[in-house]
Amino acid sequence: MASVWVPVVYVILVFGGLIVFSYFYRKRTASQALEPYFPTHPDRNAYVTLLQKTDPPTPDVILKAALVRRAMTDVQRVMRIREDKPALQNLLQKGSIGDDLWNSLLAAEKELEAEIVEVMAEANSFVEGWGPVIFQTANEMIANEKMRSIFELTAEKKTELELKYGKKAHPQILVPQVNVSLTPNPPPSGPAPSGAPSSPSPPKISNGSSAQTPGGPGSAPSSDGEASRSPSKAVGITQNH
Repeated sequence: MASVWVPVVYVILVFGGLIVFSYFYRKRTASQALEPYFPTHPDRNAYVTLLQKTDPPTPDVILKAALVRRAMTDVQRVMRIREDKPALQNLLQKGSIGDDLWNSLLAAEKELEAEIVEVMAEANSFVEGWGPVIFQTANEMIANEKMRSIFELTAEKKTELELKYGKKAHPQILVPQVNVSLTPNPPPSGPAPSGAPSSPSPPKISNGSSAQTPGGPGSAPSSDGEASRSPSKAVGITQNH
C-alpha cells in the first residue's frame, strides 16, 4: 500500500513546487520596472513646455514647428522598431536574449502608438485635417536632413583624403568640344557631271564696241525691255558705221 502512495506524493511535490516557484517568479518580475527601450522624449517635453507657457503665450508658428519636430522623432522610432522587432524575435526564439528586452520592446511599441494618436490630435487642433499629413511632412524632413548631412560630410571627407594621400583634388570641368570649320570646302577636282549646270562664262568683247552674249539667237530680252540683237546683225551695224 505504501508503495502506491510514494510516486503519487512525489508527483504532487514536484508539480506543487513548480507552481509555487512560477507564482513568485512572475510576481517578482512584474514588480520590477522594465528598462525603457527608448530614452526620454525631449521633443515631446519641449512641446508640452511651450504649450503650457502662458506669460506670454507661445505663438502658433513655434508650436507647429515643435509639433513637427516631435513627429519626426516618432517617425524615427517607428522605423527603428520595424527594423529591430524581427531580429529580436529571432534571437528570443533561439534563447539569445531574455524576456525583459522583448517586453521592453513591446511596451515601447504600445507607448508609441499612443504617442502617434496624441500627435495627430494635436495637429488637428491647429488645422483640421493636418493629423494624417503631419507624419508625411516629418518623413520628408527626415530625408532632407539626411541628404544635407551627407552633403556636409562630403567636404570633410574630401579634406581628410587630401591630408591622407597628400594630394589636392582639383575639380574637373568637362567642356564639350565643337569642331567648327571656317574654311570653305574646295571645289571638286574631277569633271563636272553631265546633269550639273555649268557656270556662265563672262561675255567677250569683239572689235572694241560690241559684246557677245552667252545666249544664242533666241536669247531673252534685256533689262530695258528690248530684245537683244543677234551676233550677225550686230556685226552688220558696225560695218555700216
